Amino acid sequence: MCTLSCIEFGISALRKEEIESKMILEMGSRNVNGSLRSYIETLKPASYLGVDIQEGPGVDYVKDVTLLLDDLGTNAFDCVISTELLEHTKNWREVIHVMKTIVKPGGLILITTRSKGFQYHGYPSDYWRYEHDDIVSIFSDCSVEIIKNDSCSPGIFAKIRKPEHFSENDLSEYKLFSVITNRRICDISSFDMKIFFARRYISKKIPEPLKKILRKIGIS
Repeated sequence: MCTLSCIEFGISALRKEEIESKMILEMGSRNVNGSLRSYIETLKPASYLGVDIQEGPGVDYVKDVTLLLDDLGTNAFDCVISTELLEHTKNWREVIHVMKTIVKPGGLILITTRSKGFQYHGYPSDYWRYEHDDIVSIFSDCSVEIIKNDSCSPGIFAKIRKPEHFSENDLSEYKLFSVITNRRICDISSFDMKIFFARRYISKKIPEPLKKILRKIGIS
C-alpha cells in the first residue's frame, strides 16, 4: 500500500547507486493504491522481492513478514522498503527486528507510516501511530539519514542506514501511541481490542440518547 506522497518521498530519497545491481525486499508489497516498485525497477536492481500476507498485485511471495528470517536469512538484502505497513502490524517490534536483521550492514531501510491524528483504517487491522521521536528512538541503533513529516496527512517518512557494526536496541519496554487505546502502551491486549470494537459499534449503531447513558457509565 502506498500514497502519492510516499512515492514522491521514495523517489527523492533513493539514489540510483543505492538501488542499481542491489537486492531489494519490499515488506507489505500488495499494491492497493500505488507502489514504489515500478520506479525502483527503472533503477535496475539485481532483484526485487515483494512480500505480503495476502496475494495480489506486487506480491511475489505470500508470507507473514515476522517469519521471513527463517526463509530468507540474515543480512540478505541491500535495501528493505516498507510503505504504510508498520501501523497495521500488531507485533511491531518483531517487524522492526526483521527489518534490521534481514538488511545487510551498510544497507538501507525506507519506511513510511502514519502518525497520530490519522483516522483508523483497518484494512484489515490498524494499531499504532509513529511520530518523529519514535522513529529516532526505535532506530537509534542505526543512522537515520532522512526523516520528515508527510505534508499531505499525519504520517512520517524515514530513510535509515544499518551500521557496519550493528548492535540491536532492546525495545521491549518502548511505548507507542495506539489507536486502539488512544494512549501510549507497550502492547495491545485482547480486552483492549474488545473494548475498541464495542465502542465503534456503539458509535455507529446506537441512538444518541442511549449513547449518553452509556457515556455516563463509562462504556462509550
